Amino acid sequence: MKRIIQSFRTAAFPPIPDAILDDFKLLRAARLQSQIPLLYLTLFLTIPTTIYGSSEGAPSIVRLGMPLVMGAACLLRFFAWMKKRKMAVDVAMAGRMISAATWVSSVLATLCSAWCVVSWWSAPAETRIYYPMIMAMGSLATVYCLSTIRAATVINLAIGVVPISLLLLFTGNRMDLAAGTSLAVASAFLLRMIFQQHVQLVDLLLLQRQMRELANTDPLTGLANRRAIDERLADAIAVAQTETRFAVALLDLNGFKPVNDRYGHAIGDRLLCEVGARLQKACGENGVVARLGGDEFGIFLSPESKIGADVVADHMLSVLAPPYRIGNHVIRVGASIGVARWPVDGKTAHALFEVADHSLYAAKAELAETVSSIEPTRRVGREWVA
Repeated sequence: MKRIIQSFRTAAFPPIPDAILDDFKLLRAARLQSQIPLLYLTLFLTIPTTIYGSSEGAPSIVRLGMPLVMGAACLLRFFAWMKKRKMAVDVAMAGRMISAATWVSSVLATLCSAWCVVSWWSAPAETRIYYPMIMAMGSLATVYCLSTIRAATVINLAIGVVPISLLLLFTGNRMDLAAGTSLAVASAFLLRMIFQQHVQLVDLLLLQRQMRELANTDPLTGLANRRAIDERLADAIAVAQTETRFAVALLDLNGFKPVNDRYGHAIGDRLLCEVGARLQKACGENGVVARLGGDEFGIFLSPESKIGADVVADHMLSVLAPPYRIGNHVIRVGASIGVARWPVDGKTAHALFEVADHSLYAAKAELAETVSSIEPTRRVGREWVA
C-alpha cells in the first residue's frame, strides 16, 4: 500500500531536480512578490459586497465576523507583501515565503469556504446559486496567483471548491447539478493546466541551466572557461573583506607544440584534458581551473583554499611533472606559471590578471634564457637534442 501511495505521489507531484531546486524556489518567490499583493488587495475590496450579500438567515458571526476577519487579514498581508515586493530574496527566504503563502492562503480559504457553505444553507433557494459563484471566483483567482506552488494549489482548490460543489451536486435540483458539475470540471481543468505549467517551468529552468553550463564550459576539457573564472573572481572580489586572501594564476604549457607536431592533434587534445584533470584535482573544491584557450589555463583559488599563494606555483608545477601515458605514448610536458594575490597585487580582476600575465611571461623568458644557455652544450653534429 505504501508503495502504491508513493507511486501516486511521485506521479502527481514529481520531485524537482536538485540541480534547479534553488532556482525554482527563487522563481516561485519572485512570482509571489509580483502577484500576491494584488490578490490580497482584490480580496479586501470584495469584503463590503460580501457583507452586503451575506444571507440574513446566517448567524452574525458568519454574516459579519468572518468577512471582517478575512478583510483584516487580507489588509495586513497586503502591507506585509508590499514591503517584500522589491526585496532581494535568497533561497532560505524564498522557502519561508512559499511556506507562509501556503498556510495563510489555506486558512483564508477555510474561512471563505465556511462562510459560503453556511450562507448557502441559510439563504432562500432562489439566491443560493450566487454563493458558489462568489466562492468560485475567489478560489480560482487565488489558485492562479499560487500556481507555481503545487501544494497550495491543490489545498486551496480542495477547500474552496469541493464543499460547495458537493452541495450543488446533491440538492436534487437539475440546475444545481449542472452548476456543480461545471464547477468541478473547470477546477479539474485548471488544476491540469497548472500542473502542465509546472512541468514546463521545470523544463525551462533545466534548459537555462544547461545553457549556462555550456556558456561557462570549455568544450574540449570540460573545465570552466574564461567567462566562468571571471564570474567567480568578480563574486569573490565583491564580498571580499580587508583580511580576505585569494590568488589567481595563469599557466602555460612548455613544449606543447612539438607534441602536436609529433603525435597529432588528437593526442594533443587528450594531453590537454589530462593536464586540466590534474590541475583541477590539485585545486580541489575550493579552486576553479579554466582553459583560456590553446594550452593556457587559468586558476582561481578561493579564500577557503588550503593552498597558500606563495606555494601555488610550486604545487601546480609538481602536479604536472610526472609523465603522461596517452595510448602507447609516454609524454612529458612542462609549464610556466604566473601568480597574483588579492589585494597585494591588485584589487580588480583586470589588475590581478595583468600581474599574473606579466609574471607568467617573465617565467617563460627566464626559462627560454636558461634553455638557450644550456642547449649549445647538448648539440650533436648539426641537430639539437630535444
